[in-house]
Amino acid sequence: MFFKTVRVVLGPFVLLGDRLIRPKGIVRPPAEQQAIDARTQHLALYHFPTCPFCLKTRRTIRRLSLKIETCDAKNEPAHRAALIAGGGKPQVPCLRITDANGEQTWLYDSNAVIAYLDREFGDTPAA
Repeated sequence: MFFKTVRVVLGPFVLLGDRLIRPKGIVRPPAEQQAIDARTQHLALYHFPTCPFCLKTRRTIRRLSLKIETCDAKNEPAHRAALIAGGGKPQVPCLRITDANGEQTWLYDSNAVIAYLDREFGDTPAA
């Protein structure tokens, strides 16, 4: 009960802080951004709005200018059920990666998700 009260009280401040310190996204040439947008159509991030690890992951998505579907697993029972059915546990953040054959991989842990996004969509210059 105590922790639930703390989350209810601090949640709005966490969201406000996130809005105030949002990173700017990468600006890419339109053709490159369209190619990245096409690649991100098969990704979905399951998250809780005020989870600090989810905020960290969403900041990375914004920093990399990625259009990834976000699924609120806390307030939407259908998203929570999909997370548990597909990934096996209600842990967030979780990135659902659907490959070309329709097979899904569920990537848990904010550091693992961020490493994947940086590796796949990072702003490292091409050699």
